Amino acid sequence: MPDIQNYGSFIAAILVFQAVPGAGTIAILDATARDGRRAGMAAVLGTLAGDFLFMLAAAAGLAALLQAHPLLFHALRWSGVAYLGWLGVQLLRSRPSAEGSTPARPQTARVYFRRAFMVSLTNPKVMLFFVAFFPLFLRPDASALTLPVMMLHVTALSLAYQGTLVLAGNLVARRVATRLAGLVLVALGVRLASDIR
Repeated sequence: MPDIQNYGSFIAAILVFQAVPGAGTIAILDATARDGRRAGMAAVLGTLAGDFLFMLAAAAGLAALLQAHPLLFHALRWSGVAYLGWLGVQLLRSRPSAEGSTPARPQTARVYFRRAFMVSLTNPKVMLFFVAFFPLFLRPDASALTLPVMMLHVTALSLAYQGTLVLAGNLVARRVATRLAGLVLVALGVRLASDIR
């Protein structure tokens, strides 16, 4: 692909980024488990919206800003850890519905969109990919259309993967306890906190 440096590696990096389970995956599976495919797709759109903002930020030179001001990047990482921990605790505190009992009142798609959007926006993995790694594939002499083409690649592959996760995950997600999702988020927050120095 013209103007995209190491195109094969670029595609592979997107696929690896999607395949590594993270907070976005948990948010999508949790939404699907709670309220079905419509909620899961709303969460998918939320993660894609967050990803899109990071791509725009990378295009606007956020990578250069963060490189010049490492304390800002450090603060953003800590805010991500705090949000993941808070979300995990909320899941741990929620009461799972018992078999045969009246299920909890369904949340609106907007709620799941907003949750997934915030998870994506505060997820250090997303931040690292789009702010530090993503710009490396852009040639210095690339045309103005190259970045939108790259963004389209990321969005299309992410939508395909995450949509498949909702469709296939709907069966799997019913077996995933909300408390387990909460524990994973808290553990992820702790692990990320240990990496911040």
